[in-house]
Amino acid sequence: MIISKVYGALGWLRWQILPLRCLVCECPGEDGMDLCRACHRALPWNDHACRRCALPLAAADRADETDDHCGRCIDEHPRQAAASAAFLYAAPIDRLLIRFKFHQDLAAGRLLSQLMLQRVPPFLAGPLQPMPLHRRRLRLRGYNQALELSKPLARGLCCPLWNGLQRTRETAAQSNLDADARRCNLRDAFAVRGHPPAGLTIVDDVMTTGATNDAALRALQYAGAGPMQVWVCARVP
Repeated sequence: MIISKVYGALGWLRWQILPLRCLVCECPGEDGMDLCRACHRALPWNDHACRRCALPLAAADRADETDDHCGRCIDEHPRQAAASAAFLYAAPIDRLLIRFKFHQDLAAGRLLSQLMLQRVPPFLAGPLQPMPLHRRRLRLRGYNQALELSKPLARGLCCPLWNGLQRTRETAAQSNLDADARRCNLRDAFAVRGHPPAGLTIVDDVMTTGATNDAALRALQYAGAGPMQVWVCARVP
C-alpha cells in the first residue's frame, strides 16, 4: 500500500512537471494520456464480444447469435449477469498489464484506467468491487492492481468502491494451471464481510477462463448478493 501512495504522488508530480510520453513508443503523448494518437488507434479494442463472458466473437458467431452470447454461455449460463472487457489480451495491452502488475509501473495502470473509461459498459449500476489479493501477496507486491485500476474508474464515474470481498486463502498462481485446476485452486478462497450492495460490479485486470471471477461471485451469492457484473481491462481469447 505504501508503494501505491508513493507512486501516486510521484505520478502526480510527473504530470505537473514533465510532458506526456507514450508508454508504447515513447513519442509525445496526446489528449491528456501517456499514449500517442497512432498507438491509440492501433489498440486491440474488444468491441465485438459475448455480453455474458466478454469472450470475443468471431464474425460467424455474430451473424448466428442475435443476442450476442457465445455458445458456451448459452449452454452453461455463467454466474455473472454480464461482463465487459475493454481490450483483447494482445500487444501492446498485454505488455502494459505485465509492467503494471509485476513491475510496479503504476503509470501504465493509470493509462489503462483512462482507456477503460473510454469503453464504460452499459450495465454499470452500483459500486465497484476490486478483485482482492491475499494479504501475503499484497505485502509482496505492495499494491493490488485491481484496486489501482478501480480507484480512477470510481472517480471518473462518480460511483463508490466496496471492499467487502476478501481473499482468505492464498492460492497458487492461476497462470500455471489449466481450466479444471484453476477452479479447484480457488475453492473456498473468498469470503464476504457485510451484505453485498445491489448492482455490484467486480473489477479486475485480466480474465482468462473466468474461474477467479466465478469463485468470487459464488462467495458473494452465498452472502446474499443479487445479479452482479464483471468489468476487466483485457480478455484472453
